[in-house]
Amino acid sequence: MFNALISDALNLWQQGGYLMWPLALLAFFIYYSSLELFLYFSRCGFHRPSDRQWMSWIDEPKKAEGEVGRIIRYGQQNVFSLKDIRDRFAEIRTAQLSRIDRRVRFLIVLVSTAPLTGLLGTVVGMLATFAGLSLASSGQTVDLVAAGISEALITTQTGLMIAIPGYVFIYAINRRRNELALFLHRLESVTMKRFKEGVV
Repeated sequence: MFNALISDALNLWQQGGYLMWPLALLAFFIYYSSLELFLYFSRCGFHRPSDRQWMSWIDEPKKAEGEVGRIIRYGQQNVFSLKDIRDRFAEIRTAQLSRIDRRVRFLIVLVSTAPLTGLLGTVVGMLATFAGLSLASSGQTVDLVAAGISEALITTQTGLMIAIPGYVFIYAINRRRNELALFLHRLESVTMKRFKEGVV
């Protein structure tokens, strides 16, 4: 059964024509970039500590752990006013979020390119079909027309199959990004409140 699946996949690859190569590269970069961003969110670990835990870390930053701990300590180190805290957290947001935003924009371009590349395959396949129809006297007409239609349909289908999961990944990544932005805003608010109370 596994051999049959590989054989079918290779046949589809051949029928899809040379545009299957750029589609494969697009798929690789889309899924690699998405996985890298998901791993980045996992390393940030802002979901791991409970509200009570990270709030206690603000009061005692030396006990803070992981990336969240580094953010808390940097947000409190050598600050003498509320403006200093705001500036620190502005730096943190720039460092944490701008990298994600750049990667998401790049990912959107890649995902949008996949169905357009598939559409280009449709055009190439239809040109091959018309070329086959023009050879009405040739015995190869049916084969050429069938090959052209296969190329047109397979590349379009492949482009959509790459793009649809890509859009789902973009939605999930943007959601995580917004959750991180909200978490940083909450950290800033609590840090400023503790500073006013004289705890920080």
